[in-house]
Amino acid sequence: MLVEVEWQKLRAPEIRAIAARPGALAILPIGSLEQHGPHLPVITDTASASAAAIAAARLVADEVPVVVLPGLWLGMSEHHLPFGGTITLDYATLRAVLGCIVRSLVSGGFGRLLIVNGHGGNIDPLAVAVRELAVEYDMPIVACLPWDMAPDEVASIMETAPGAGHACEGEASLMLEIMPDAVRPENFAAALGNQKDDWHLPRGASRFYSFSERRPVTGTMGDPRPATAAKGAAILTAQAHAVAQLIRDSAAWTPPDQVWAPGRGQRSTMGRDQA
Repeated sequence: MLVEVEWQKLRAPEIRAIAARPGALAILPIGSLEQHGPHLPVITDTASASAAAIAAARLVADEVPVVVLPGLWLGMSEHHLPFGGTITLDYATLRAVLGCIVRSLVSGGFGRLLIVNGHGGNIDPLAVAVRELAVEYDMPIVACLPWDMAPDEVASIMETAPGAGHACEGEASLMLEIMPDAVRPENFAAALGNQKDDWHLPRGASRFYSFSERRPVTGTMGDPRPATAAKGAAILTAQAHAVAQLIRDSAAWTPPDQVWAPGRGQRSTMGRDQA
């Protein structure tokens, strides 16, 4: 019998029972609501993160008390605003929303949180938020990007690039698998009108660029034309297994060191268990 892992399909007593078990894990998919060219829906990043999270949770549901929250469809996407179709948070608001979610999970009895991210613009803010929230709520919190977690497997599936760009072969394939009615293959060729890449900074330097500066005209990075649902299914399988491996990795789930605790600098530096 298939174990239900989707929070939105469960009743409150069922979620309460999951949270009561030792090591209860909540998974939060997060993506964005942003332009993905003329061929993919604006919910692409959220849909892909949710698909990977649910598939991974099903792989471990017999081993781990786990439940997957509905995908958070708001991320940091200000760089896509020039194309329209985009709604974004700023960092302070994203941090506050995540804080409220973590606080609710702690209140509900969950002991761990995995954030499965489908949007490149969330990588940096999530890295900062996770390091703060883990210590603030004394909860192991891990953020991951499935697109980066099975590089060899994904590269072996793709024809035009080793990994994901934006609205590219990989994302188009995944959406053909999980949300085919929202994909417009007839617009794949039109998405290729902006492949010039003449913005570069020295290694180690960073600054803000909008996506209209990086990929004008259609806002696409990569070639979606070779996309197929079969490739999408293979990519999703590779991502799910990689996320499941992370869930099973005990080194990822050690309690956070309470670095801000009074007198922490006077105690052991060998880790929390020895402090």
